[in-house]
Amino acid sequence: MGNCHTRRTPTLILIVVFGVGFGTIPGMFPTGGMSSPNVHGLFPSAWDHFRHLVLPCVTLVAVLYAQYLLTMRATLLEEVGADYLTTARAKGLREDDVRRKHAVPNAMLPAVTLVFLNLGTAVSGSILAETIFSWPGLGSLFYEALTVPDQPLLEGLFVFFAAAVVVMNLLAELLYPILDPRVRTS
Repeated sequence: MGNCHTRRTPTLILIVVFGVGFGTIPGMFPTGGMSSPNVHGLFPSAWDHFRHLVLPCVTLVAVLYAQYLLTMRATLLEEVGADYLTTARAKGLREDDVRRKHAVPNAMLPAVTLVFLNLGTAVSGSILAETIFSWPGLGSLFYEALTVPDQPLLEGLFVFFAAAVVVMNLLAELLYPILDPRVRTS
C-alpha cells in the first residue's frame, strides 16, 4: 500500500499526459476500467486489455523501481570501500568481477527484503491504483469497505493483508541463506 503521496503524483502525471493528453500530445491510453465496450475478437480484445493495463502497471512499477534502485545503489556504495573488496582487487580481479562476485551478493539482502515486503503488499492490491483506474481487486474492495463502512470485511481484509506480508517475510528469510552463506552460520 505504501505512502499515498509517492504513488499519487506519478498516477496523476500519467493520467494527464498519456490518458487525457497534454498540449499537442493526444491521449493514448484509457484511464478507467479493464476493457472498452463493443470490442470483439481475440486480437482486438487482447490489444484493448493491454492498453487498459499500461497506465496502472506503469504507475505501480515507477514507484517500486525507484525504491529498488535507490536501495541497491546505497548498499553498493556502502560495500565499495570494504576491506574484502580491496583484497579481491589486490588479488588481481577485474573491477567487474569484484562487483559481480563480491559486492552485489552482499548488497542483495536489503534489496531482497524490500522486494518481498513489496510482494506482500502487492498481494493486498494497490488501493490507489485500483480505485483511480477502476480495476476490480482487493484494493478497490478495501476502498469500498471503507466508504460503506463494512467492518467485518475490513477486518477480514486486514487479516489477509497481514498474512500476505508475514508469508512474504518468511519466504525472504528462507531465501537469505541461499543468497548469502554467512547467514547460515548465524
